[in-house]
Amino acid sequence: MSRAKIAWITDSTATLSRSFIEKHHIYVIPLHVVINDEFYKETIDISDQEFYERMKTEEGKFQSSQPSINDFVELYKKLKEDYDFGIAIHASSVLTGTYQSSVMAANMEDFKLYAIDSQIGSYPLSHLIKKGIELVGQGLDAEEVVSELNALRSETRLYLVPSNLDQLHKSGRVSGGQKILASLFNIKPILSIEAGAAQIKEKVRTDKKAIAWLASKLREDLEMKTVEKVAIVHANDLNKAAVMEENINENFPGIETEIMMLIPVAGVHTGVGTIGLSWVCE
Repeated sequence: MSRAKIAWITDSTATLSRSFIEKHHIYVIPLHVVINDEFYKETIDISDQEFYERMKTEEGKFQSSQPSINDFVELYKKLKEDYDFGIAIHASSVLTGTYQSSVMAANMEDFKLYAIDSQIGSYPLSHLIKKGIELVGQGLDAEEVVSELNALRSETRLYLVPSNLDQLHKSGRVSGGQKILASLFNIKPILSIEAGAAQIKEKVRTDKKAIAWLASKLREDLEMKTVEKVAIVHANDLNKAAVMEENINENFPGIETEIMMLIPVAGVHTGVGTIGLSWVCE
């Protein structure tokens, strides 16, 4: 009996390398960033660095937008000719309608799709995709893979520390009064993506205290679980990311680290200079 031919589908919030995407024939639908009402496909029409440079130097509105359902319809129309079914893993359905559009398009095209709402994005989303491909390689069927990945969602961590509250205020995530108070007292909120939504978990006054708090959360997980890799994400502030990576390497020498750019559709809300830490417990 021949093995089923599976298509892997995700969106541009997954921080996968081009080489990995090509090697495993992953189909990536881009989200959009919108600069002064002009739409750009993330990673295609504009690079991460270019987006953050423009956010830093240009006045105006910086927003994000989900893909058109037609993008998925066209993709699934092609995929059903060559694949038995697809496994799609998308960014949090609370933060974007991408997952819903993917499912709807598959139904419209009568393409068999196992869809997973990752309830997160960035590094943890890429980890789920890699884990799924690994599980298929081990011989698990689609239902078993989906079950394993859905269970793994609760073990993902993504913490972000915005450099200021300007973008959160512009996107309606904090009020004007909160922004003023935070500026007066130099308060930095620490955001966590949990069950698909962004929540303020702590408020600190310095980057040093933010790093210490993040390290404490990692240490808590390590008391009961295994973490093989930690991703340091940044919104075009490599120096700040390097400081955090050095801290993690010193305090957790057995863990692999990687520095990566924060996806622009998240940076739209948190702003240039945001720093964060992410990992998945096994």
